[in-house]
Amino acid sequence: MKQEIQIRCKNNKKTQKIAIGSSLSDVFRELNADGSLTDQQNMPCGPVTAKVNNKVEGMGFRLYHPKDIEFLGMDSPAGSRAYTRTLFFVLCKAVRDLYPDGAVVIDIPVSNGYYCNLKIGRPVVQQDVDNLRQRMQQIIDAAMPIRRHEAPTDEAIKLFSALGTHSKVKLLETLGSLYTTYYDLDGFVDYFYGALLTNTSQLYLYGLEKYYDGLLLRIPSVKDPHTLGEMTRQDKMFEIFKEHHRWQNILGFGTVGEFNAAVQAGHVNDIINVSEALQEKRIGQIADEIAARQGVKMVLIAGPSSSGKTTTCKRLSIQLLTNGIKPVQISLDDYFVDREFTPKDEKGEFDYESIYSLNLELLNNQLAALFRGEEVELPHYNFHTGRSERSGKRLKLEKHQVLVVEGIHALNPLLTAQIPDDQKYRVYASALTTILLDTHNYIPTTDNRLLRRIIRDVKYRGCSAAETIRRWPSVRAGESKWIFPFQENADAMFNTAMIYELAVIRTQAEPALEQVHENCPEYAEAYRLRKFLKYFEPVSFTNLPPTSLLREFLGGSSFEY
Repeated sequence: MKQEIQIRCKNNKKTQKIAIGSSLSDVFRELNADGSLTDQQNMPCGPVTAKVNNKVEGMGFRLYHPKDIEFLGMDSPAGSRAYTRTLFFVLCKAVRDLYPDGAVVIDIPVSNGYYCNLKIGRPVVQQDVDNLRQRMQQIIDAAMPIRRHEAPTDEAIKLFSALGTHSKVKLLETLGSLYTTYYDLDGFVDYFYGALLTNTSQLYLYGLEKYYDGLLLRIPSVKDPHTLGEMTRQDKMFEIFKEHHRWQNILGFGTVGEFNAAVQAGHVNDIINVSEALQEKRIGQIADEIAARQGVKMVLIAGPSSSGKTTTCKRLSIQLLTNGIKPVQISLDDYFVDREFTPKDEKGEFDYESIYSLNLELLNNQLAALFRGEEVELPHYNFHTGRSERSGKRLKLEKHQVLVVEGIHALNPLLTAQIPDDQKYRVYASALTTILLDTHNYIPTTDNRLLRRIIRDVKYRGCSAAETIRRWPSVRAGESKWIFPFQENADAMFNTAMIYELAVIRTQAEPALEQVHENCPEYAEAYRLRKFLKYFEPVSFTNLPPTSLLREFLGGSSFEY
């Protein structure tokens, strides 16, 4: 007699018995026999992954006990990640097929895709890109199964050693896991962090373009999975990533396995000190550039949530002082319009992220007056009453003084529309993670910022990790609308991420993430982040200097916030 177990499907809110040992793909086919599940959930290509008891699993995952299941499509972050990893796998196999002695590094997210460094012993030309695109399509059209294997880690290390993939060997050697999961595609073996699709035929849309000296792998948009993300030029952003790769060469490593090995060898203080010195040197260079420009009267600092804008502002102010420039800071928070005039979002709630929540006319008038040498009375916004009030605080700019304005809208041209460009210097600050898990596994920059925010919210705002995770999608939506479109307007970009920071964040974030219970919708993300942090050898934050940007989130800073 066939043994059965009971599952509950969140998508259609039905409970059903299935054969024990069924895969998630089997379950979906059974539940979607009439096609209603696909139509209902707008999954035209079927689910690409699923939550099983609030843990994301691949569609090949088999069920042996009663479970709650939620199938996820390409419009979910987890689904998009699984699809993207599978594209990486196909690209890596195509490189191996066409260039047996070559290699590819899945490097950095840029221009709504991923820059891939193709190493074939000569410059990459357009014909290489065309050949790789053709080979990828052949692999996809062949509908090759992607097989998941689990083996003792020591055996996986031997396998990858024989294949010459040393970054994976380093990672696995320092991870400390008893067993390791890896994937096989027509004899090509690789390791990936997280679930993959089960068959190459599920890859319905992608792009591969020549980009600088390498490739740009383009992926479907999460907002509209039927289209590719718009390919935008991000020259300044790309150069910042490349600069940090040069810094990694100074430090002697660029992957987590190499970092862990350096930590285990006792080089923690050297890593921290050099990283901090390189970052401070860059801040000093920005201050020097501001001082060298004639006529600059204000410095604008923008960046997304948890990018470290506040500490960047404070450290840059110190460096400006060393150049004989006295910074005077004003707060954009004091320029909010009265609450009844605040624009509302699509849910009918006040949209404080909108630039139109600020009194742009008053701000521009006061800035122009200050730059003419006049005195103004700064406003004060009463958040309790939702009203703009007179502050009694008067300001007049003296010789060698510059205004420093920090906020998410600082690079938006509307903010300072009436101020001539030659009087402004714009800085974009963000945590752009450059260390890789291994050469085929990048680390999302948004994970870095989310972990920073979780720690800060728990420590200083009385907000749980679950609540921060719950709000994160709306934060990201605001960034996409009001911050990212203007980042290339910057005169200087500043990367606030440091190569060692996720190892420090691990010690502070894990306890907060462990408080997210399995029955919470946010558990899947908390579990993913906990699993991700396990890759890093933990480093105590007591080793950080008091001026470190990370102390804005971890505590113990010599700056006042």
